[in-house]
Amino acid sequence: MSRWWDRYGFRTILILVALIIAFWVKHTQAAFLSEVYYFVVNPFQSQQQLAIEDRLTNARILELEQNISELEQQNKQLKQLLNYTEVQEGKTIAAPVIRRNRDRWWNTVTLGRGRQEGIEPGYIVMGIGGVVGRVTHVTPHTSKVLLISDSTSRVGTILSRNRQLGYIKGKGSSTVIMHFFAEATDVKSGDDISTSNLSKLYPPGLPIGKVKSTDKNEDGLVEVEVELTAPINILEWVVVQDFIPELNK
Repeated sequence: MSRWWDRYGFRTILILVALIIAFWVKHTQAAFLSEVYYFVVNPFQSQQQLAIEDRLTNARILELEQNISELEQQNKQLKQLLNYTEVQEGKTIAAPVIRRNRDRWWNTVTLGRGRQEGIEPGYIVMGIGGVVGRVTHVTPHTSKVLLISDSTSRVGTILSRNRQLGYIKGKGSSTVIMHFFAEATDVKSGDDISTSNLSKLYPPGLPIGKVKSTDKNEDGLVEVEVELTAPINILEWVVVQDFIPELNK
């Protein structure tokens, strides 16, 4: 027996210990090992979790800051439009821009107000700084606006400083070209351009833009490039003014 123990005793003890451990692990569903794993890994997970939470917190702060900035900009625009409508005569309707075709960015926009709000074709659309365009089509809740930057748009205009008359033609950008009815001899950079009393689609005296540069066409006549004062490229809200064009009277 002593000889057998010397030969197999230690191995037998190891086997018994292994069986006991296996039975205990099965009985506890490896809870002890899970706890050991938790305490070994937890410090690293805690640091990673803190890093993730910190990034999420910073991202949320940036999101809130951007939301506040966006609301401040919208509030600023609406205040400017409100101040504008307070000094206008007749009916004015504030309207949001709800649709714009990327391929026709400078041609038309769709407003989120329509016949139900009192808008009719021919009404004038103003932005912060000047003329935007005119309403061409109306549905019960939307309006389509032809922008003055559209290449088919023509608006009778006047150079305010010396009362020289002409018209502007859109060219699909933030500038338009003004052609004079008579030879222009005194045009300066920065001169104000507004709608004239010869315009049949717009009332007179509405701001259009400022002279940016002058050139001569193939016929030797002066052509003036006018920078529009309304931010047509970034329109979000506009004001629609009651107006009946002479063509409809």
